Amino acid sequence: MKAGDHVLPIFTGECGDCRVCKQDEANLCERFRVDPMKKVMVIDGKTKFFTSKDNKPIYHFLNTSTFSEYTVIDSACVLKVNPLFPLEKISLLSCGVSTGVGAAWNVADIQPGSTVAIFGLGAVGLATLTLNALLIIGEKVAEGARVRGASKIIGIDVNPDKFPLGREAGISEFINPKESDKAVHERVREITEGGVECSFECAGSIEALREAFLSTNSGVGVTVLLGVHASPQLLPIHPMELFQGRSITASVFGGFKPKTQLPFLITQCLQGLLNLDLFISHQLPFHDINKAMQLLHQGKAIRCLLRL
Repeated sequence: MKAGDHVLPIFTGECGDCRVCKQDEANLCERFRVDPMKKVMVIDGKTKFFTSKDNKPIYHFLNTSTFSEYTVIDSACVLKVNPLFPLEKISLLSCGVSTGVGAAWNVADIQPGSTVAIFGLGAVGLATLTLNALLIIGEKVAEGARVRGASKIIGIDVNPDKFPLGREAGISEFINPKESDKAVHERVREITEGGVECSFECAGSIEALREAFLSTNSGVGVTVLLGVHASPQLLPIHPMELFQGRSITASVFGGFKPKTQLPFLITQCLQGLLNLDLFISHQLPFHDINKAMQLLHQGKAIRCLLRL
């Protein structure tokens, strides 16, 4: 990289040399993996930020420290990108969209004709279903044909305001748990005549995770955990339930190796195979960051771009 290059900061890095980086199916680099508690640079164990008034240290966050006009990042956590790609859109690929896309592609490996249930229709949830079509069809396709690979996609969310956007993205049926007289997994099993092949938990809810697991087909069902769980509760699954042919796994950054695999996804976006505009619901100046957070907490925003 050189001065003037367009780059994408990445919260989980890739050194390319450690044991994990050398494994084809692994993406959590031993040196630069995401760590919310890490607050200094890997290279020297020090911070590069200080207050201008009294020179007190300001610590790094998630390998990127991007809530600032200038930042210092380990080279393993920054990806050089095509300058033709709009910077405000490519920022979506540093977390949410790439996480959902990779969950469908790298982790669940959705196949043609699969049935899918998505619990939580935020940016990650919508991105999960978006790539479903891109990778199954395997060719340049129009926006409306994006989900022809899956025979049925069911969206579950307590906020019905998200349903129109979900329909635009390709979801065929919706369930609002607040309005259902049955448990969600029972409704999903009815709709799919036995359960889906793939379910994605994107809500960060233990209850949603349990329903997502039970919504899968006994024998071939896979549940992918994507939501961030702040609760100290453990997995709501009895070990014997795993002997029924269902499995559960989790995904960080959609299983993408950020420096070696993400460029392929960026190329697909440049070719028009993935509509990032779908995920940008709001744009605000940086000083309205609290308003942006409120919109997310209220479920009124998918992704909000902040302009410095």
